[in-house]
Amino acid sequence: MDLFVYDFMIRALVGALVIGLAAPALGIYLVQRRLSLIGDGIGHVALTGVGVGLLLHHSPVISAVIVSAAGAVGIELIRQRGRTSGDLALALLFYGGIAGGVVLVGLSDDSSNANLMQYLFGSLITTSPQDLVVITILGVAVLLAMTAFRPALFAVCNDEEYARVSGLPVRTLNLLMAVTTAVTVTIAMRTVGLLLVSALMVVPVAAAQQVTRGFRSTMGLAMVIGLGAAGAGVAVSAEIDTAPGATTVILALGAFVLISLGGGLVRTLRRRAHQPREVEPPDVVLQS
Repeated sequence: MDLFVYDFMIRALVGALVIGLAAPALGIYLVQRRLSLIGDGIGHVALTGVGVGLLLHHSPVISAVIVSAAGAVGIELIRQRGRTSGDLALALLFYGGIAGGVVLVGLSDDSSNANLMQYLFGSLITTSPQDLVVITILGVAVLLAMTAFRPALFAVCNDEEYARVSGLPVRTLNLLMAVTTAVTVTIAMRTVGLLLVSALMVVPVAAAQQVTRGFRSTMGLAMVIGLGAAGAGVAVSAEIDTAPGATTVILALGAFVLISLGGGLVRTLRRRAHQPREVEPPDVVLQS
């Protein structure tokens, strides 16, 4: 495509592919723990980090990583030790995060609505070389952590009490998952935006679950779907002039629908193939 001769489009594509791989690799653990929507909440906290970066004239990506990671650790500590219920603690932190972000963005010198929208809904074409370096390094770190600690993380997500009895460092693993979730949400805000980030972590996993059984195969297929949706989202949005983030999410949802329909059709055909055929009784000749 002619548009990919430009550096900003190459940066957009590379950034999208990194997120397309890293987000489902983390998302499968969140789905396993029934925390599919936690990305939305941490996205609210990350908005405060964006406001801090704009106010202090530093990289909003780096400041958002720091603030959202601190918020995610706080959520995990409150869940483990606090007296406040988990849902209430999350609600307080999330609402405070988005309110603080809007206030700080308004106080910064660059407080235009367009600047705020590019973080809420994504703006890949504005990704700077410095942002791409941060996205790539952090994305690869998340991907490596999710694959290297897969057996231990799976044990914690599947049965936390059993993992603790087995001698696994459950608290450390929970904090690792909290921090990597915050990192993934923050770097994905350039791809799909803070309001759509959970979709890229959850939808590829949901699509993969329609046709796979094992955890490893589901994780692998989810990463392939995420990679394909992210790359195709950038290409399609460049052709039809739409938002890359929203286009990526729509393509991922389309993949979910197609895989669900295809998987249902295959299962139906298999059931019919394995159904025992009725044996017709032999003809009886009556003799007079």
